[in-house]
Amino acid sequence: MSAPSITTINGEPAAYRDVGRGEVILLIHGMAGSSATWRDVIPELARHHRVLAPDLPGHGASGKPRGDYSLGSFAAWLRDLLDELGIESATVVGQSLGGGVAMQFSYQHPEYCHRLALISSGGLGPDVSWTLRLLAAPGAELLMPVIAAPPVITAGNKVASWLGERGLRAPRANEMWRAHRSLGDRETRAAFLRTLRAVVDHRGQAVSAMGKLHLNEGMPTLLIWGDDDAVIPVAHAHAAHEAMPASRLEILPGVGHFPQVEDPDAVARLLLEFQRQPARTRRPVAPGHRSS
Repeated sequence: MSAPSITTINGEPAAYRDVGRGEVILLIHGMAGSSATWRDVIPELARHHRVLAPDLPGHGASGKPRGDYSLGSFAAWLRDLLDELGIESATVVGQSLGGGVAMQFSYQHPEYCHRLALISSGGLGPDVSWTLRLLAAPGAELLMPVIAAPPVITAGNKVASWLGERGLRAPRANEMWRAHRSLGDRETRAAFLRTLRAVVDHRGQAVSAMGKLHLNEGMPTLLIWGDDDAVIPVAHAHAAHEAMPASRLEILPGVGHFPQVEDPDAVARLLLEFQRQPARTRRPVAPGHRSS
């Protein structure tokens, strides 16, 4: 996959992949991820639509400033990126943390969002893996250099390769180690911890959109989840679907937390089908108003 393009947002480098033509699909990656997580679905989506996949601040090739890594800050950054690229609206797709960002974006900047797809999304209940709870705890920054040390990463790569050679959930293992490898430098680790602690504490996910789902009434919404997700349980998908009766729920058998790499053909097919649904009519924005 070719390197992302780079522009500047708020004085910091902003990396993104922009391919295809037509109606825009915005793909938002998860915690410790990057736009590369969409590598297996972008080609098929880009045959029919323009696909924009950024590296969120603190991730991938984008800048890693010492600043705000809240969902609201990510949403404002995405708005600024769309403005920079001259994009007025998009179907917004988010995976894991990216799902929480996508929901925040749809509430904060509704005029830019006319469909919403959530894949193994955060922000729909308190449950989350114990690994993330422990990393969100005070003092985790002292352990991170050890966890992300080169010998540990090398060993993890060997385990992932061994699994891949035997066909044992290789895409899932490779994606987990890709995220792990990204934490090898101090700036990325600091940004990761700021991002994680904005949404997770020792009790689980600290930010929930369940009380705001009614704000997207009339928004075409697709939920995609794996029934073997060990990070965010599939029960969250069922709860969100119940709270949004007009939404579409798709559960992928044998798939874990990374449907876009574990079953990219199914994810691309579902997103293309979803894209054919009529878009929500954009909400009017008062003259001179620009949400922050």
